[in-house]
Amino acid sequence: MNDTANPSPEQGSQPVSARIRARLAQARQRFHANDNISAYLEPGELDALLDEVAGKMRGVLESLVIDTESDHNTQDTARRVAKMYLNEVFRGRYVPAPSVTEFPNAERLNELMIVGPITVRSACSHHMCPILGRLWIGIMPNEHSNLIGLSKYSRLAEWIMSRPQIQEEAITQMADLLINKVSPDGLAVVMEADHLCMQWRGVRDNETKMVNSVMRGSFLKDANLRREFLSLININK
Repeated sequence: MNDTANPSPEQGSQPVSARIRARLAQARQRFHANDNISAYLEPGELDALLDEVAGKMRGVLESLVIDTESDHNTQDTARRVAKMYLNEVFRGRYVPAPSVTEFPNAERLNELMIVGPITVRSACSHHMCPILGRLWIGIMPNEHSNLIGLSKYSRLAEWIMSRPQIQEEAITQMADLLINKVSPDGLAVVMEADHLCMQWRGVRDNETKMVNSVMRGSFLKDANLRREFLSLININK
């Protein structure tokens, strides 16, 4: 893509978000809340987007009748919130997947491997409230599978989870990513999480958690393997 260090007059008159949206539309690319759009960002645009979001966040605070001029606690809140969304809690939308080196399964390992619990943080796309939980991954490799380092599972999970979404779709994305990276005979992903959209608002229930799973390949077909995995992770411990 072209460098945007010196944008044309036409580009300069448009908000950066409009330019990115136009690029996505031209490519017929979906940009739902839990989609990664990093391939459609040009150099310098993330910083420009941060400035734009900060400006619009100031408007939100004004509409909430919050005095951001004389209230020392909220004078810089708009920019802090913009940085939080773009650089932290929604970072998985705007940056490419972390680099992951894949190694051949030289020893032809074919026994169950379990990684977890991995601490995950996400946000509900309905109310933008935090989702805080744990993730377990089960892998049944074969001689043609790739192996990746233990820390890379956490990095990939963080990349997928750092987006506004619903839990059911998040672990499906995680499963799809790992199937492509590892090519195992079977894959299992289980997530348990607290949803602050239930605790902070609505029913205000502090006890309810959501647990869901995705099973692929041998985990889906072999009930004994599935039971072994679920008994070993024992999420109630």
